[in-house]
Amino acid sequence: MKTLFFICLCAMIAFGCKSSDSEKKTASVSLKDALAAHIDTSISAADDFFMFSNGRWIKENAIPGEESSWGIGNLVVNENLDRLKIINVNAAKEEAKIGSATQKIGHFWTVAMDSAGIEKQGLSALKPYLLKIDSIDNMASLVGVSAALNRIGVSSLFGDYIGQDDKNSEVMSYKLWQGGIGLPEREYYFNKDSSTQNIRRQYLAYIKSILMLQGQDSAVANSSAQAIMQLETSLAKSSRKLADLRDPYTNYNKMAIKDLSKLTPAINWPDFLNAIQVKNIDSVIVGQPEFFKTLNTVLNSTSINDWKNYLRFRLIRSYAFALPDTFGVATFNFSKLLSGANERKPRWKRVLDAEEDAMGELLGQLYVKEFFNEKTKKRYEDLVEAIRTVYKDRIQNLTWMSDSTKQKAYLKLAAIKKKVGYPDKWKDFSAMDISNESYVQNIINANLWWHDRETDKLGKPVDRDEWEMTPQTYNAYYNPSNNEIV
Repeated sequence: MKTLFFICLCAMIAFGCKSSDSEKKTASVSLKDALAAHIDTSISAADDFFMFSNGRWIKENAIPGEESSWGIGNLVVNENLDRLKIINVNAAKEEAKIGSATQKIGHFWTVAMDSAGIEKQGLSALKPYLLKIDSIDNMASLVGVSAALNRIGVSSLFGDYIGQDDKNSEVMSYKLWQGGIGLPEREYYFNKDSSTQNIRRQYLAYIKSILMLQGQDSAVANSSAQAIMQLETSLAKSSRKLADLRDPYTNYNKMAIKDLSKLTPAINWPDFLNAIQVKNIDSVIVGQPEFFKTLNTVLNSTSINDWKNYLRFRLIRSYAFALPDTFGVATFNFSKLLSGANERKPRWKRVLDAEEDAMGELLGQLYVKEFFNEKTKKRYEDLVEAIRTVYKDRIQNLTWMSDSTKQKAYLKLAAIKKKVGYPDKWKDFSAMDISNESYVQNIINANLWWHDRETDKLGKPVDRDEWEMTPQTYNAYYNPSNNEIV
């Protein structure tokens, strides 16, 4: 059903804006012409049907330098980005009421687009956290600062998140996951092919460049980078391979909080959990217990000074996109080895990406006013119900299914929840402090807001009305935990 729904949705979005009969006819003709225009008649369909069907489009639509892939869907995404840019520019011009969606969006855009102001501010907004790192002198303070960084979106020693219990979707759980490495996954630290070896060399150079930009001289930064690479490689050794992470059973290990100390006694877990405001639970779900055992060894065998450099790098890398351009350029130059994109996106697109992460649903409130009203929402709700009706008819006509089984199938079909366009109830962003003073501080404030919102879910019923996707996102999905089409 997910696939059928997405195909229908894409088609409706691409050609559903026409309303009159003549316009619908034009859209139909345009659709046929567009498909015919893609065909490369120089290629035999029997030899290569894909290139026969799409070859002309591929030849005439080179992948833009700022992208790693390209397709018709990207044209829709770009159209949406243009719309979002207009919304932001207009919001920035308004003298909106403090605390309103327009004010927050306008101020976020204004300060994020002020490249001169960002250059002038440098690392000032991160200074309190850099000072916290400087003050680390033992294991307890290391774990404490790691917790403080965790609250502003900087993952360090391991991964953690809050989500529905995989074996009980009525309960929100705190989950621990392997992490701590800066390359995409463990094999980047061990594969011997020339491409991966080059990525490791460039990653080492990238770490060094970030530490030099932060203030270390070349020799010290080089030594620090080597130590960080060694630290991450030690963590990678006990990280599971991607294939092993796909097994939902072996990556589900529920245990009492008090038993965490058996895995990593170097971490005072009650203090850490209290610092990140994880409360109202008596158990956690650990994805990879062996990783946390190794983490304990690495915590005890690595010098405090190396850990401090590691945290400095993690902090600055996480915020590089909002810092002076040298940080962003250094980060992009490394990331393009992994992404395939060879040009950096223009600032306005990068700002929209950051805004989407920080408060995408708030931006969505302004978006739907302009581009997705209640009438349009009703249209797509009817589309989902039409799909449901078709499935019901198909179940009814199945010859191999008994009547009693069909009744159960009808109940399952009716139970699927639909979420279309935008939420009936918006998230409340009133406590998120967004000003026109500092881009980095706005990101910090947004991360703090999201962190507190997530931890507040623990011990409470699952909110099945919450959306995980913003109204302006061009996508669709089925969520099995909530049995919903979005």
